[in-house]
Amino acid sequence: MTSAIADEFESHRPRLFGLAYRMLGSAEEAEDIVQDAYLRFSGADRVVIEHLGAWLAKVVTNLCLTRLTSARARRESYVGSWLPEPVVTSDGTLGPLESAEQRDAVSMAVLVLLERLTPTERAVYVLREAFAYGYRAIAEVLDLGEANCRQLHRRAVQRVGEPESRFAAAPGRQEELVASFVAASREGDLSGLEKLLAADATWWSDGGGKVSAALRPVEGREKVLRFLLGAFEKWGRELRFTTAEVNGGTGVAMWAGEALAALVTFDVRDELIGDMRAVLNPDKLGFVRGQLAHP
Repeated sequence: MTSAIADEFESHRPRLFGLAYRMLGSAEEAEDIVQDAYLRFSGADRVVIEHLGAWLAKVVTNLCLTRLTSARARRESYVGSWLPEPVVTSDGTLGPLESAEQRDAVSMAVLVLLERLTPTERAVYVLREAFAYGYRAIAEVLDLGEANCRQLHRRAVQRVGEPESRFAAAPGRQEELVASFVAASREGDLSGLEKLLAADATWWSDGGGKVSAALRPVEGREKVLRFLLGAFEKWGRELRFTTAEVNGGTGVAMWAGEALAALVTFDVRDELIGDMRAVLNPDKLGFVRGQLAHP
């Protein structure tokens, strides 16, 4: 492939990665999909490609649909809670996130909800909601009828549900709450933590059977506090904490020396911390570890 053709593909890479990540919830698999698309582009007859962006989007979407079929089977046997791979978003990796709705669309909470959808429903939802595709364009990508795509989108919206007020707090306020959480955690200040957590706060852990993690969600403020107390007594003194914008919100990276031990994201509602999602599976931390090491 000539450098000119390579440069042409590279101009589409961020958008293609964002599409694949939203479809799969995996940064590493999204990279693989984009690389496969690159190889297909390099061997394609350029004469038949009328609109390159649309052609590449179709290739990536269909590669993701094939990957999702096997991914669903793997997730059925996954050990403990399954969470998406975290991604630092302040560098534009998933595109500009200029509004609360855009940040919400790449949050861990929404990506988990997308697991409720069939692969085709997910493709329609992502193309429509994240990339503002019209139904005719979606139909061309998926080789479906336009009316069918409208029906799939309605069904997907019903299954995902209406957005909650996860971003009711301004980003600055969210940063303050997470900073207070980190400070209270470092000091083992349970009363301070209690003031930050909603009554129905929930802690989700994804260890994937690779590291020690809660196999089920820890639900309710009191149970979460007891869980955190035990975790901090065991690991707290050995960890250091850094913050970054992760999946559209403030996230906390927990480091054991130079190793990234966990990445935690937070949902804030009504000025309190609600759901917390901790990715500990080392297989899911490679991509974000590279981002944090090379800002």
